[in-house]
Amino acid sequence: MIEYERKALQGVPDYRAAELLPKRSEYCLLIPVINEGARILTELGRAQTAGVDTLCDIVICDGGSTDGSMKLDTLQLYGVNTLLTKTGPGKQGAQLRMGIYFALNRGYKGVLTIDGNNKDSIEDVHKFIEKLQAGYDFVQGSRFIRGGHAVNTPPVRYAAVRLVHAPLISLGAHQWFTDTTNAYRAYSREYLTHPDVRPLRDVFMGYELLAYLSVRATQLGMKACEVPVTRAYPATGKTPTKISGFKGNSDLMQVLLKTLAGKYNP
Repeated sequence: MIEYERKALQGVPDYRAAELLPKRSEYCLLIPVINEGARILTELGRAQTAGVDTLCDIVICDGGSTDGSMKLDTLQLYGVNTLLTKTGPGKQGAQLRMGIYFALNRGYKGVLTIDGNNKDSIEDVHKFIEKLQAGYDFVQGSRFIRGGHAVNTPPVRYAAVRLVHAPLISLGAHQWFTDTTNAYRAYSREYLTHPDVRPLRDVFMGYELLAYLSVRATQLGMKACEVPVTRAYPATGKTPTKISGFKGNSDLMQVLLKTLAGKYNP
């Protein structure tokens, strides 16, 4: 195991790294988490059963969890390759920038992302890798296309994605997408290192980066597609999500409008 810190990097939050294993794949799967508890461990167990760790290197991008779920010996048992722990400011966007920097610096050909709350079909990782290998630069997971499954999706969330977010993102991207708030996706190295993309900027602190990367690839003439996935919400109990309430949805709409106006373009 190799442990170190990175500080004062341009466009990257300060972070600590624990490389539990060396680079073993051409692709990596970034999983941003914060206090996901049993959900992330269940998701990692599913990944291990499906052999995901043999297809790509699993990299946890922790926002500073305090629930005990990020113990290194536990993560090793689940086949995690590396734990990155953000010590600088920012939320999801900062966690992803930390992960993207690590992935590019380590030489991966492609970067996949997925939420760490056990809602997504992590067993479908191979579909994203196959599309990257076929030459696609942006691969969006969708529960709404043929072969996909939307399980127990809250009606308000369903309407917001299908009637507002997806149509507007598609307008900005000049290509039809159906599940644009879904963080289950993949990017080619060529896309992330394109001089007119520049994802490693401090403007991406929250949900801005996901929206921006949804539209920028096709704006630049790069290849994009969707693959079918499953996203399952619990039938009962609290919905696992970081976007809730009026403020959360209002912030998401502001991000969407700024994206369409090109505010995040370099």
